[in-house]
Amino acid sequence: MKIGYPCINWSIDCSSGRTFRLKSYSEERLIKTVENNLECLLSILKFNKENNILFFRITSELIPFASHPVCTFNWQEYFNPRFKEIGNFIKLNNIRISIHPDQFILINSKDYKVFENSVKELEYHAEVLTLMKLDTTAKIQLHVGGVYGDKKKSIERFVNRYKKLGEKIKRRLVIENDERSYNLFDCLSINKETGVPILFDVYHHYINNSGETLQDAFEIFSNTWKKETDGLPMVDYSKENEKKGKPRHADRIDIGHFKRFLKDTKPFDFDIMLEIKDKEKSALKAVKIASSDSRFKRVI
Repeated sequence: MKIGYPCINWSIDCSSGRTFRLKSYSEERLIKTVENNLECLLSILKFNKENNILFFRITSELIPFASHPVCTFNWQEYFNPRFKEIGNFIKLNNIRISIHPDQFILINSKDYKVFENSVKELEYHAEVLTLMKLDTTAKIQLHVGGVYGDKKKSIERFVNRYKKLGEKIKRRLVIENDERSYNLFDCLSINKETGVPILFDVYHHYINNSGETLQDAFEIFSNTWKKETDGLPMVDYSKENEKKGKPRHADRIDIGHFKRFLKDTKPFDFDIMLEIKDKEKSALKAVKIASSDSRFKRVI
């Protein structure tokens, strides 16, 4: 078991997701921005390693406009040595990596142009992980998409579109149950047709489920992962924001709730992404709580 958080570290005065306006695009500005983003990414990973936080979600903004037609610069070749350096650090310290493209990435969109643009964006995400030479346990996390008035046809469209994706994407793609449209069993129907693993979102399941217990849910989604190629199953963890309510995520970790979650999910082994607003601050607390759990992975 590894514990992590997504994209931003509030303790470090450094952002790996800096970007700029499209009208300000220039090759010089792109290079300068990406140099900063990659330097900050490595700084965040070093902070995480020092604190036993061995799971991290890389921001989609690492390379601004990477999938946009305006970007003709060969950033892959230019930054290849830097990507290798970061990848070597990740592998040396046994850190797990994921990426979660934005909500506008829609495999099952009724607009085929949206699908084509989504593929370009997924290719960019896959390229980042490939340049770091990470194995297929580094995953690209995606929601199923829209319902468009007919869930059955939308699921069929997702399945058919998935089969058209390149192998670089398919071997890393995982789908996530969401809080509104596609619950665990909807994702399971897609898994049965495609083999794509299900990343389980605990809070989304609390809002949108079919009545199954948490233990039953873990049994179901865990079996969609192949340990030799996918690694341990991934789980997004949060709870309802006490002030803002559904579907807002908590501002900070609830110690008692997290302890019960660890207890209730034994004997399953999995990696936990904390989708909590204060990021590494909650991750530090979660690591301390999990330190007595036999599943928890420590820096050697």
